[in-house]
Amino acid sequence: MSTAELHTLTGAYALHALPEDERLAFERHLGACEACAQEVRELSATAARLGLAVAAGAPPGLRDRVLREITTVRQEPPPHGRNARAMAAPGRAARWPAYALAACVAAAAAFGGVAVWQNQVAQDARQKADRAQLYNEQVARVLTAPDARTTASDLVGGARGTLVVSKSVNRAVFLASDMARPPGGKVYQLWFNDGGGAMRSAGLMDPSAADGTVLLDGPVDRASGMGITVEPTGGSEQPTSQPVALMDFRDA
Repeated sequence: MSTAELHTLTGAYALHALPEDERLAFERHLGACEACAQEVRELSATAARLGLAVAAGAPPGLRDRVLREITTVRQEPPPHGRNARAMAAPGRAARWPAYALAACVAAAAAFGGVAVWQNQVAQDARQKADRAQLYNEQVARVLTAPDARTTASDLVGGARGTLVVSKSVNRAVFLASDMARPPGGKVYQLWFNDGGGAMRSAGLMDPSAADGTVLLDGPVDRASGMGITVEPTGGSEQPTSQPVALMDFRDA
């Protein structure tokens, strides 16, 4: 195998697709060719990332659909006479039998659907990561604001709550530790106390987490404090239970 041919095997080697003799020849070549070695490292890293991004099984029934498509197209008979000579002529590409072409088309269509589905999974993951990053940035803005004011309080059951309020950012962050899990079918809901008995929902806490950081949903505005109640999963429009915690923004 010539050196020029060896240079073309980086992709196949990175995907472990070389037969044993070519693999050994290419590995000897790698020891003396830094360009190929670098390309193999980059291709291997890319293949690993793509594998993580689209690691998912084929949809149910894929194999059956492909096999069913194969059986619906009749195989062409072998060519005779002029047609046989034309297909065998130098420079002419042999025409695949119709059943083989149908199988390839069916497989390509099916796996094309898998690729679209897997791409959607990867896009969803990226969107979740983007939302998480934005959320963390908003929390950090409150915690690091020059006018951020902090207060801590003991909550029921030995839990501990810390409230951070920034009027300049107009947001508040609640940090909880050792929170007991709410009863089944229930969730902790946060509320802004807008005064005069008006309570405004400020979001839900993760019912499975004993510790957590919650960016209160919505601006602080003129709220004088916050409270926590136990509500049905999904939350309520107004509190339906006695508060398990009350914290005053004026103390923060």
